[in-house]
Amino acid sequence: MPRHSKDATPVDPETLPYRPCVGIMLINRNGLVWVGNRMMRDGTHELTGAALTWQMPQGGIDEGEAPCDAALRELKEETGTDRARIIGETKDWLTYELPPHLVGVALRGKYRGQKQKWFAMRFEGEDADIDIAADAHQEFSEWAWVPLDELLALIVPFKRSVYEQLVAEFGPLAVPGQ
Repeated sequence: MPRHSKDATPVDPETLPYRPCVGIMLINRNGLVWVGNRMMRDGTHELTGAALTWQMPQGGIDEGEAPCDAALRELKEETGTDRARIIGETKDWLTYELPPHLVGVALRGKYRGQKQKWFAMRFEGEDADIDIAADAHQEFSEWAWVPLDELLALIVPFKRSVYEQLVAEFGPLAVPGQ
């Protein structure tokens, strides 16, 4: 099936790059993982049309920015807190492809998917330190702490394989009391 941009021009995903990004698995002292429900845009989720789409904080890497610095910046922008420290980093960059109907449309139509370096971070604050409305470009409508074994069921299907890899790699860090 041909992919189309917003102006109906066919887009071949093979001609598009991956967007370089970071992601954060924020783990609290109880071993729970932070997830946010993406903001709705015009009544539908901007990427999937789904009513509920949860994910961990993630975002693009600015020109010349180190991935660990981008992760700390994105954490602050998306959760309103910087009360965390890095405790792990994925050994490899993880990628996902956009579903065919979103190529040329999502991610400003410029990317086929995302290439992400993920960081595990230990949350060292209190829930009151989290303010998802702190940034002018609020990403999430609500947030929750969830057990690692419930994380995959919340994630949009086209990102699920990345999250499976994260659960395998960072799972040993998501334990209470550390």
